[in-house]
Amino acid sequence: MQRDQAETTDLRPAAPAEAAEAPLQDPYADAAPAAAGPLRWQKNLLLFLLTIVSTLVTFALANGLIPAGAPFAEQIRGVLRAWTYTVPLMAILLTHELGHYFAARLHKVPASLPFFIPLPLLSPFGTMGAVIGMSGRIKSRNALLDIGAAGPLAGLLVAIPVILYGLRTSPVLPIPEEGIQEGQCLLYFVLKRLALGAIPEGHDVFLNGPAFAGWVGLFVTMLNLVPVGQLDGGHIAYALFGEKQNRYARIVHVTMLGMFLLNLARFLPPALRAGEGIGDAVGNSISWLVWFVLVHLLGRLGGKDHPPTEPGELSPVRRGVAVLSLVVFVLLFMPTPWATY
Repeated sequence: MQRDQAETTDLRPAAPAEAAEAPLQDPYADAAPAAAGPLRWQKNLLLFLLTIVSTLVTFALANGLIPAGAPFAEQIRGVLRAWTYTVPLMAILLTHELGHYFAARLHKVPASLPFFIPLPLLSPFGTMGAVIGMSGRIKSRNALLDIGAAGPLAGLLVAIPVILYGLRTSPVLPIPEEGIQEGQCLLYFVLKRLALGAIPEGHDVFLNGPAFAGWVGLFVTMLNLVPVGQLDGGHIAYALFGEKQNRYARIVHVTMLGMFLLNLARFLPPALRAGEGIGDAVGNSISWLVWFVLVHLLGRLGGKDHPPTEPGELSPVRRGVAVLSLVVFVLLFMPTPWATY
């Protein structure tokens, strides 16, 4: 749950329609040269530092940590208090990208260091995530699986202890009349139960910095494991199913549009009956539409079908990893990523 009070997470400064631009992890685009030139690490470092600032400012503003009218030094101290969100979030995102990076290096696929994407205020997370640039083709299905699965699974291994710690240190309070409900998934439900036990009726946990960072980690991993296009999940599914995945991906892509329409059908009629307008209803639904459009644009840039690999089957162990990754996607699936009430 979210509420409008310091030390809890309220995404109200970013309209839900804008918030739908969720963090986008690397689709392995070949656009960024992977060769490490003398200045490339400096660009990576600059974007990394800008993303730290962006996430600090976004979280501090959303949670009232910056006192209005206070001296500049006090405002800076307020921004720095958002480190409880920024540090674990950056650790999750960095681990995700380094998982891809080291797996690519292991298979001798040239890869760049991560490029972080700062997005202050427009995104409730303060970032659009990170990407790595890769050059050349990933030739074998085994290599494709290793590179595709290493990122989300590595990031999830960091996100789970982060969110468990955050939930244990977050307050459980009565649910207010108005607020923002973070998306629910099976794994999040289990983690809340492990961390907090049974929550009394009419109450919910209000996420502090680490808890919100961990939840963002679950959300990012879910989005990247969608088995479509050049997303991590698309690579994993292609490694598992081969060329049949191109047909499956089209079905998944249309389903994303269907999720937008289902959420709209859920939120729009009550809003109209209450005379509240359509803003919140569209905002609660639009994340799937935005992701549908982003996947479409990635397809236009990188090709409608997944690049083929050389003939060969997955090893039994890697087949198990592929199935595990798809099971993780099911456990992380959030039909409604967030909703105002």
